[in-house]
Amino acid sequence: MRKETIAIRGQIERSQYNEHAVPLYLTSSYIFEDAEDMRSQFAEEKPGEIYSRYANPNVQELLNKVALLEGGESAWATASGMAAVFTTFATFLSAGDEIVSSRSVFGSTHRLLVDVFPKWNIKNTYVDFNNYLAYESAITDKTKLVYIETPSNPALDLIDIERLAAICKSKGVLLVVDNCFATPIMQQPIKWGADLVIHSTTKFMDGQGRTLGGLIVSSKELIEKVKAFARHSGPAMSPFNAWVISKSIETLDVRMERHCKNALEIAKRLSTLSGISWVKYPFLSSHPDYEIAKKQMSAGGGLVSFELAGGLESGRQFLNKLNLFSLTANLGDTRSIATHPASTTHSKLSPEQRHEVGISDGLIRLSIGLENIEDIWDDVFQACQG
Repeated sequence: MRKETIAIRGQIERSQYNEHAVPLYLTSSYIFEDAEDMRSQFAEEKPGEIYSRYANPNVQELLNKVALLEGGESAWATASGMAAVFTTFATFLSAGDEIVSSRSVFGSTHRLLVDVFPKWNIKNTYVDFNNYLAYESAITDKTKLVYIETPSNPALDLIDIERLAAICKSKGVLLVVDNCFATPIMQQPIKWGADLVIHSTTKFMDGQGRTLGGLIVSSKELIEKVKAFARHSGPAMSPFNAWVISKSIETLDVRMERHCKNALEIAKRLSTLSGISWVKYPFLSSHPDYEIAKKQMSAGGGLVSFELAGGLESGRQFLNKLNLFSLTANLGDTRSIATHPASTTHSKLSPEQRHEVGISDGLIRLSIGLENIEDIWDDVFQACQG
């Protein structure tokens, strides 16, 4: 089946009640037929449900669906996107190991790399997002994985997954790609050689700002290792959230079509305004990595970044002038959202660190929603006026 059909028809088996919509399985544990059934399931000799921290029908439906959409063999769900990032790192890294990461990563991921993992003698080396020689040089015999976001948060930088995957394979290290912004509808990193793909389902997959969740997609072999760690460390997704997200994915394709259409139009119009230094959108021909976007993405996504010439204060003034846009710590919603990273999500970075990852004081990140395009533009345009 094609991805649009998989998203809608990828359901678990119906119960004896022959329901059309998948029911909620709000249970913490499951009944065994007898002592032998219990023993064989715990020994993993026989498939079945044991405990909802291990497996749940609603979670399993979501895992099956997203693995198919991403072109992976298997998947695992976590309670949040950051839990998926942490679980992936913790599964494959031990004391003395090293990570190589693009500088352009989410603020909380940066904190893991520079504050948390060094406590366990795990070192991170940052490289410029598209400096492929730097990736190759930074990988040592202690490096276990390379981590990237593409498009990145919030600057929308792009990395050629196929090119970087070839470097990682030649060095024998895993390539982990955060695919949250593109979603599997527009980009499948495994197709281009990535080993593991991470999602925050909190964003476009839910799409309506209701739930938290994370996903890890990979081969069966690698997900078995993730599962072995996650089952006992406990970052499990709730059955209710899995049920909501799975239903949301049924409309992901049509939602992303509207997100992308609106975002491209806003990016084009922003490019015509004075007082704006630059506009970044993957499918805008002026994007420095436009050719990479056209190669590995089917559309540009729902996010637009641009720089106001006035710096920090102009960024704050822009937010204060908005009427339609929500000011909230999220993205990928049906409702348009605006963020000023320098004073919010990346405020704990020094000015030098923000400069290194392409976050200027005047950078604005817009998550373009599904409202009427003219209403979205009217709000953006009036907020840009001095």
